[in-house]
Amino acid sequence: MASSPPYPPYPGAAPGSTLRHPHWWQRPAVRCGATVALLALSGLVILALVREQTGTQGFLVGLGLAVLPVPLLLTAFRWLGRVEPGPWRNLLFAFAWGACAAALIAIVANSFATRWIATTTADPAGADTLGATVIAPVVEETAKAAAVLLLFLFRRRDFHGILDGVVAAGFTATGFAFTENILYLGNAFGTDQLTGGSGIASVTAATFFVRIVMSPFAHPLFTVLTGIGFGAAALAADRQRMRRVLLPLAGLLLAMGMHALWNGSATLGQFGFIAVYGAFMVPTFGLLTWLVVWTRQRELRAVRTELPAYAVAGWLRPSEPFALGSMRARHLARKFAREHGGRPAARAVAQYEAYATQLAFLRHRGRAGKAGADFVTRERELLLELWHRRAAARPALEHAARLTAPRVPYGAGWAYGPVPAAWPPQGQPPYPAHGDNPYRR
Repeated sequence: MASSPPYPPYPGAAPGSTLRHPHWWQRPAVRCGATVALLALSGLVILALVREQTGTQGFLVGLGLAVLPVPLLLTAFRWLGRVEPGPWRNLLFAFAWGACAAALIAIVANSFATRWIATTTADPAGADTLGATVIAPVVEETAKAAAVLLLFLFRRRDFHGILDGVVAAGFTATGFAFTENILYLGNAFGTDQLTGGSGIASVTAATFFVRIVMSPFAHPLFTVLTGIGFGAAALAADRQRMRRVLLPLAGLLLAMGMHALWNGSATLGQFGFIAVYGAFMVPTFGLLTWLVVWTRQRELRAVRTELPAYAVAGWLRPSEPFALGSMRARHLARKFAREHGGRPAARAVAQYEAYATQLAFLRHRGRAGKAGADFVTRERELLLELWHRRAAARPALEHAARLTAPRVPYGAGWAYGPVPAAWPPQGQPPYPAHGDNPYRR
């Protein structure tokens, strides 16, 4: 057996050709630096604007209260994406975009539009209502959707399906809600300072109850509809260009509509807020929660279904597809690696799990006729990534498979082990079928 596999040629490079160096603006370091600078500048500006409106004391109070739901929301969205965890840099970008860039765009655009309507119509009260129910939903959801769009376009290899869209949208909306809550809670505290309100009857307490206790999921709920649209577009084949455009647009329009209904509930009378909350928000939240959990289980089934082909070809151990298709087994594998090899081994196992999941999804898209032109190159890259981490991952996954495998009849008694799947499916030869695995000698 070879000690290491041969490396594939650079994608798109002809034999004997020399690669052209990218222009300076195409270099990853330049793009990363420009993105960080843009977000940092937006953060400084939004910080100054919020502090100007709330005052220093109101800003600090709003910041302390607004941060409370953030860890819970981020943990929930990260849990949803654990089947195929995306890079942290993508999630940090999404959160920073929502908290800084999207919030800045929303504050400036909403203020400008509301003032223009008030000046044109000479009706400030009507301008505020129109701004909250029409202008704000369009501006805010578009600003938040921009982060998901950027990840969809420039981080396409990390954007494979509905859960990727949901997680990106959730992180973006959580960042946006965080900044917006600082503003609302800080202004409420300033109002209480002027009126002498305190305790449960204060404006701050009422604002905290409505925004933090009852509806911390409001903004994530709206933007998740956009994320689902982008995730569905990611599942479409390259030739289905109209679908790849219409699905994100449909998700964005749904997000705007739900946002407008939520903002407009304040104009529906004394019990309008409660009616919209109970009749629309809670059922929609429950439906979307069921959808993303079902999608998560569906992705795990895809892992268990697609990876046995690579076990047959010798790339994986027979027990690995079973272990990689179970979140409990994955956790046990990382724990085993950490106990016996330290954090580097645990990190290698986590990366192995992520690359194996990407490989399963790639094959699943290929079997459905939705793979791109770089299918073979991408498959090879993922197989090489698995190969380089096999020393740390294989013992850990085999250990996890033994602990989590169901009991199956064996002879006169019982034994523990993964139930062997029938492979290959009838009429579907495993890929690669040519049997030229260079690692089997």
